[in-house]
Amino acid sequence: MKRLSLLIFVFAVLFAFFLLSPGLLNKPFEPYPLMKVADVLDLLTPLVLIPLYYLLLYFGSDEKPTLQTILIFLVLAAIWVEGQGMHLAANSIGHFLDYDDGSQLSQITYFYDEILSHYLWHFGIVGISAQLIYRSWRYPFSERVSHLFLEILAGIVYGITFFIIGIEGGTVPLTFSFAVLATLVCLIWGWNIYRQTPVVSFFLVGYGLAVLLFTVWGLYWGGFPQFSELGWF
Repeated sequence: MKRLSLLIFVFAVLFAFFLLSPGLLNKPFEPYPLMKVADVLDLLTPLVLIPLYYLLLYFGSDEKPTLQTILIFLVLAAIWVEGQGMHLAANSIGHFLDYDDGSQLSQITYFYDEILSHYLWHFGIVGISAQLIYRSWRYPFSERVSHLFLEILAGIVYGITFFIIGIEGGTVPLTFSFAVLATLVCLIWGWNIYRQTPVVSFFLVGYGLAVLLFTVWGLYWGGFPQFSELGWF
């Protein structure tokens, strides 16, 4: 159980690192200046996070995944990777375009960069987390329990990250709605068995915090403006 708790924490930290740091690494990549440092880092994102997702799937409940479970995971992971890869390429090309010039090239690149890729990617994120929540609830640990300290810390990191990518990615209809649903499900399903379902506890904290942040943000701004729209970076 200690290893699972540590795995959850490592996943949350790396999830935050790989999804948030590219926005801060816009310097040219010296060996090939047309690329940004963020582009190079983002090449590693699915190679690190998808295996971690699978480890959570494999060790996150008291029952090993069936073939059907693995196939569902593979489909969701493919959607996750497709969206992330599409965003990586379109965003890199978009650095050289003016999205306000009205050209067809700018329009299609913007669509792939800011809309389709974000929704595919974030659908993959919520889809895999939904599968993890279900399996943790369906097969709780019967003889081992967690103290939940690392799960709570990990949930805080994950919740803040999920809120940021939902706002900046422009996917609030998907991410906010899912965060509300996941919080309610985790509250109901996890009642009295939180220590036996550390994955449920982790996502309860994460999505519960995200719901709070989305709500405060929406009330304060009267909507959900992106951080870049506010000139924050």
